[in-house]
Amino acid sequence: MTLRASLNRLRRRWLRRWIWQPVFGERQGSRLLPHTRISSASVIEHEDKLVLGDNVFIGAFNFIEASGGITIEEGVQITSHCAIVTHSSHRSQRLLGPAYVTWPVPAGGARPGWIAGPIHIGAYSFVGPHSLIEANTRIGRGTLVCAGSFVRGTYPDYAILEGRPARVVGDSRRADEKALLRHPELRVLYEAWTTAPEPIDLEGPR
Repeated sequence: MTLRASLNRLRRRWLRRWIWQPVFGERQGSRLLPHTRISSASVIEHEDKLVLGDNVFIGAFNFIEASGGITIEEGVQITSHCAIVTHSSHRSQRLLGPAYVTWPVPAGGARPGWIAGPIHIGAYSFVGPHSLIEANTRIGRGTLVCAGSFVRGTYPDYAILEGRPARVVGDSRRADEKALLRHPELRVLYEAWTTAPEPIDLEGPR
């Protein structure tokens, strides 16, 4: 674990004793994310493999396990009681039983039944409460993940996802278009991120 990740964890542990509210301002290496907020009541493991954009909100009581790499682009909102995990060991444990802890794992390999892979959440997406996002998932920008959804796989931009497993049930642009007709002055702001090829710097911590 890097020194930065350790200090971030200590900071959240200290804040948890006093407040439960998200705190503005995160730093990843030399990158300052002044408008990103992470609740002190959320747990992040392998924080050195988590890449954040600015204007990200991570609310209370979320569990983020980033050992396989997680990218959360600009403007993403993760509400509460969500799990975002880049590996799953339960099948491996069932296959191996008590031998799970002593099974020889080759360098760069994994135990039988082990599932692992990165997660990418596109810009200005919303993850509703009590949702699960599993390894090897890519969510397009502008996506709405409905509460209680289990998400695994690759999904297009502007999808509305719902269910266990999640499936595409709509397009977030339809509701957005209705709002833009009422507020046409906002269209230039909306199009600034919807047409941008890369909403954030994705080089990661430096």
